[in-house]
Amino acid sequence: MRKVENPGYLASRAMLPRKIIHLDMDCFYAAIEVRDRPELVGQPVAVGGAPERRGVLTTCNYEARKYGIRSAMPTFQALQKCPNLIVIPPRFDAYHAESAKIREILFKFTSLVEPLSLDEAFLDISRHDGDPSAVASIIRQMIFQRTALTASAGIAPNKMLAKIASEWKKPNGQHEILPEDVEAFMLELPVQKLWGIGQKSAAKLQRLGAETCGQLQRYSRIQLFELFGRFGLELFDLCRGVDNREVVPDRIRKSLSNERTFSRDLTSPAQCEARIPELYEDLISELQKSEAMDRIRSIFVKIRFSDFTRTTVERGGMALQLDNFLTLLHEGLQRKSLSVRLLGLGVRFQEDRPKSALQLDLRI
Repeated sequence: MRKVENPGYLASRAMLPRKIIHLDMDCFYAAIEVRDRPELVGQPVAVGGAPERRGVLTTCNYEARKYGIRSAMPTFQALQKCPNLIVIPPRFDAYHAESAKIREILFKFTSLVEPLSLDEAFLDISRHDGDPSAVASIIRQMIFQRTALTASAGIAPNKMLAKIASEWKKPNGQHEILPEDVEAFMLELPVQKLWGIGQKSAAKLQRLGAETCGQLQRYSRIQLFELFGRFGLELFDLCRGVDNREVVPDRIRKSLSNERTFSRDLTSPAQCEARIPELYEDLISELQKSEAMDRIRSIFVKIRFSDFTRTTVERGGMALQLDNFLTLLHEGLQRKSLSVRLLGLGVRFQEDRPKSALQLDLRI
């Protein structure tokens, strides 16, 4: 999740009924490898590091998932579960190329595209006249025609619900949550579907008798704050389907970052290290598209630990190199001896000088 503040820009869209699409490519890296090597069709395939180098899987296809294999799993462990698993080293150049084709399609429908990674994005089509479900279907068809890759989509009044909906009919499907259905939809939704809820927090909520969002709604804002700290205030809204975050395109960002929340906590520095190259490649790709490489003021690493506390390690004057992000990662990991729920890499941009803005105002 990526945040940007621009009150004037957001206010201009505040009165529109919101129509948000979350587009998620199906097993993106693995799907590209299978497409490019037809002999792999029907076989369990994963993309990741070699087992002898303490490698970790980046992603895997659905055939591999039948064996209990998942992303962020150590490669040696995945091979124990599925000895026939085909592990392919990542080819980021190929993934970037396909991502660029997909991005071109998205911008045909709206300029309000917020990329989350090479294979995932939010679209705000509130100003589009078409039915949002039809728009999502057309986008998915165009992506398949252009790349021979499938995508899943979720359509909803906000980002959180759109992301949840995109997981409903995976792979190669879509689901829409209508505004009038949100209240009923949230009542039976498992709490682990909410943003920020992982295995440990879901287990904690289960002990409290809150396995569904409807059950979680029985807790007051104060009670949730006492249980989860600041995150409890967010939970109070999220379990009711409330999410006011905007879809923010790159052109108005004060910072740019890529983040991943993991379905299972990362329990060792080696597992955390293994996720950094993918995040780094995504970040570089987004920076190149934004044409803002010369405006970078600082780089940072964000970490959310299993107890929901967050830490950010930021440095100015550091080169945009993978090793520098790894250095910041290790500094952040030393702050707490806990497993990790979320990792993010990002940059902050230099602000425009006030003098220039004043001169522009005077001309107007």
